Amino acid sequence: MVELGKEMTRMKVLHVYNVAGVASVIAKFMDRFCSTESHVIHRRESEKYGLTTCGEVVDCGPWRFALKCISESRKYDIIHVHDFDKLLPWLSKLCKKKPKIIHYHGSRIRNRWKERAKYYKHSSAILYSVRDVESSKMPHSAIFMPNPVDIDLFHQTPQCIKKPSSALSMLNSLDLAKAKEYAEMYGLKLTLQELGIPHEEMPNLLSKYEYYIDVKTIGESTSKTGLEALACRLRVINHNGELLEKLPEQHKPENVVTHLHELYNTLDEA
Repeated sequence: MVELGKEMTRMKVLHVYNVAGVASVIAKFMDRFCSTESHVIHRRESEKYGLTTCGEVVDCGPWRFALKCISESRKYDIIHVHDFDKLLPWLSKLCKKKPKIIHYHGSRIRNRWKERAKYYKHSSAILYSVRDVESSKMPHSAIFMPNPVDIDLFHQTPQCIKKPSSALSMLNSLDLAKAKEYAEMYGLKLTLQELGIPHEEMPNLLSKYEYYIDVKTIGESTSKTGLEALACRLRVINHNGELLEKLPEQHKPENVVTHLHELYNTLDEA
């Protein structure tokens, strides 16, 4: 909350870009649990599966998108940028007094901390959502902020009949050899799914299986789909062949947004 005299106004948060739908989940649950007013802006070109369930999708090129974000940012108290770190130097010049957060989600920063420093040095705080991007070259001030799961959408669906000893894997960046190895290890029949499933249909797809095999060619952290599978009460086999059976507390949306809101308040007071 922002105090103006005796009145209390809601903190207004702008999320720029919506990598893997994370910004939409944060905005939705932070408004619910922390009484903020959040808005998400995302580009149509990057919106393939309906992940922007909360926010605005604009149909324009990168430069016009950047100009729109800079213009919109003047209406908000906090500017939370997801991966689009090239925007930070401009925001730093044009919105000097507003806290600006950069939130990295994987390949944009993995093994590139030194390279991206010219951008993230303009931020008020640096967040990262997966442990496998950690590096000795990352700033000591960088904060791990786990990905939240939309538990309104992803939850156990008793009406779906699971196929016995069944496992699902998504073909995007899949380590196919390892996926097959783990399926054989656990005695499972593996189904490989092409990308293209609308986000709202994913819970029903996941709920038809008992297991989700979550192994990728790049990165060893549990993927967002893996976390969503856990929320749907599947067992997830991770990169090391370990079995996960429950969505960790740190990925529950109420815990993520509470932690993040505390950070917002710290920056807003600085």
